[in-house]
Amino acid sequence: LKEENASLKSKINKLQIFSETQADKMRKLEKKLAENKIKEEKEARDLEAMVQHVEQNLQLMTKRAVKAENSATKLKQENALLQVQLKNYKTENEALRLGQSASLATVKQNADIALQNLLTVITNSRSSIKQLVSGAESLQLVADLLKSIDRISEMSEDGQ
Repeated sequence: LKEENASLKSKINKLQIFSETQADKMRKLEKKLAENKIKEEKEARDLEAMVQHVEQNLQLMTKRAVKAENSATKLKQENALLQVQLKNYKTENEALRLGQSASLATVKQNADIALQNLLTVITNSRSSIKQLVSGAESLQLVADLLKSIDRISEMSEDGQ
């Protein structure tokens, strides 16, 4: 009976040691789980902040693109008007050559002014078109970034 009692006490001691070991492992795992949860929450906040920043940049670039488009449209209209004026000046110049209007110097001056205006509009149009293209490229870059953010969040969810 003493031997059996000693054997049972030995088993109880072993089970208590095993139970303590398991409790330690469980505490460590709970601590690690809490740390991982805090880490994931921080990553989620950081990711949300990045998404908001990207959205703000996207809105800003969209405004710039709209402004550039409007400017390009306005410059194209002005360009068309100046081309009509240039055509009129050329017609007037031809008429002067035939002796039907004012002096050749006035026509030449008007043609030069129209040409200068036309060159200015063309230069401005090119600049606005370049800005529009640059804005479109920036929007494409932001769209690609948003796609990659979606992939990162999908990979993060799969990793859990």
